[in-house]
Amino acid sequence: MSPQKLTNNAVLEALGEVLDPELGKDLVTLGMIDNVKIKGTEVYFTINLTTPACPLKDQIKQNAEEAVRAVAGVSAVHVELGAKVPVGQKKAEHISIRNSVAIASGKGGVGKSTVSANIAVVLAQSGAKVGLLDADIYGPNIPTMMGVNSIGGATENQKILPSEAYGVKIMSIGFLVKPEQAIIWRGPLLHSAIEQFVNDVEWGELDYLIIDLPPGTGDVQLSLNQTLDLQGGVIVTLPQAVSIDDARRGLNMFQKLEVPVFGVVENMSYLELPNGEKMDIFGSGGGEALAAETGVPFIGGIPIDPDVRIGGDSGVPVVISHPDAPASKAFRAIAEDIAAKISVEAYREK
Repeated sequence: MSPQKLTNNAVLEALGEVLDPELGKDLVTLGMIDNVKIKGTEVYFTINLTTPACPLKDQIKQNAEEAVRAVAGVSAVHVELGAKVPVGQKKAEHISIRNSVAIASGKGGVGKSTVSANIAVVLAQSGAKVGLLDADIYGPNIPTMMGVNSIGGATENQKILPSEAYGVKIMSIGFLVKPEQAIIWRGPLLHSAIEQFVNDVEWGELDYLIIDLPPGTGDVQLSLNQTLDLQGGVIVTLPQAVSIDDARRGLNMFQKLEVPVFGVVENMSYLELPNGEKMDIFGSGGGEALAAETGVPFIGGIPIDPDVRIGGDSGVPVVISHPDAPASKAFRAIAEDIAAKISVEAYREK
């Protein structure tokens, strides 16, 4: 009796038992399997992840390989990883910006811009199409942190071309005013600026637009929420009580605007001493306590590292200048967590 012929259906049936751990559904139902080919006893297929920054991609790949290898008649499995980022954006006029995430806090000086810049670069390094919008009209820091100082030009229809660095498209009011110029605007002008940054910039196709919000809970935050459909928000805080109090207000703002809060990030969590001990310069556990109190995830603590500051001042983010530093590893984990949560939120809406 000749052996049973290996078929695509048999392969798909096996892959139908493999779950995406975060989405809780199998790879076939999620439409993540593509290009199934059989050559003799060898099987080839592509897994299109929901984000190129998937933190569990190695596990998913391994599980899929093992499932197909167990099919009768299979001698080898060849898996290629791709990515198709789901569209969370609900406003048709901005559908090319698939997902928007706002990085916020209740006060200044906690490192929102640092977190925004490094997260954007990490996502771009993963292969995603990423934009970074500096929405801090009064204190734009992104141009300095990303090492750019002008827009990229203009299109034939007079749309602004964003600047670009490290694979990230960038827009900031800092490109349009002198560095020392004070911007003294009331609400209507702020609203107009935010609308222009979204509508009049040629962003092109973006998987993620990371938005660096100004401190507080005022006009810019409201205008942004009216202009774009935000897929989620992230709160950045320092460990000490006064920072936590302000961060709580920022978190409440997202909740009142019905923007999902992806989690709390604690910046400057600790200083690692030469002997390996950790010094809690700004206290400890504040970010985790805020997350627990408000019922949102704690998605990472970033250690104090002079290279983070140097990177920000020199226009070379630490994830570029020192990719293996503890702070860079923390930024990478946070970016992957945010990307995963965007995918979960997008599929929850389907």
